[in-house]
Amino acid sequence: MTIRFGLLVFPGIQQLDLTAPYEIFASTEGAEVHLVWKDTQPIISATKLALQPTVTFDDCPQLDVICVPGGGGINALLEDEIVLSFIRSRAARARFITSVCTGSLVLGAAGLLKGKKATTHWNAHDFLASFGAIPTAGRIVQDGNLITAGGVTAGVDFGLAVVAALLGQEEAETVQLSLEYAPAPPFHSGTPEEATADVLARTKRHLAGSRMAREAIIARLTASQRDRA
Repeated sequence: MTIRFGLLVFPGIQQLDLTAPYEIFASTEGAEVHLVWKDTQPIISATKLALQPTVTFDDCPQLDVICVPGGGGINALLEDEIVLSFIRSRAARARFITSVCTGSLVLGAAGLLKGKKATTHWNAHDFLASFGAIPTAGRIVQDGNLITAGGVTAGVDFGLAVVAALLGQEEAETVQLSLEYAPAPPFHSGTPEEATADVLARTKRHLAGSRMAREAIIARLTASQRDRA
């Protein structure tokens, strides 16, 4: 049985948001994995890694799993109706609608989070309510066929959880073992709760530019929704 995964790839994507679940999905028995964008020209990630889309929106087959990764590049997607329409159309028939990191905000802009529990990167968690979501703490949050993951590295855990939902725990554990996923981080500063105050402040400064731009976009979207209502 073929299971079709489609991961959105776009300029400014955080490559690990994409490549972590991609590696899990591509290692799964019967998987067919597509990197989807408007065209098939190379994409440059936020950290300057070149990525190659494999299929266009027009040529993308129906998907069992649609996944939207995050990164600074999602700011432009929040107001890109071509992207949002594609996500809505594929989500309507997908078994699972998913995201990693700030990709959940794109699902929100597409109208897919209303009344749903969802998570995202800790530095964007407060934006979820603007899209009608129920902000929920967790590395992986599932609400029906919606599965959202926290920031960046959560994409590995997320990928395994999706595989388990599709094919059972044994297949997920087989993939986990084949990739020797047995995390033992050298430092314990992976969440705001664990990090020192100095590290947290430094990290927020590092992320401030993208966050400020995102705040302005979401404010526009919220105002537009109020005007239509």
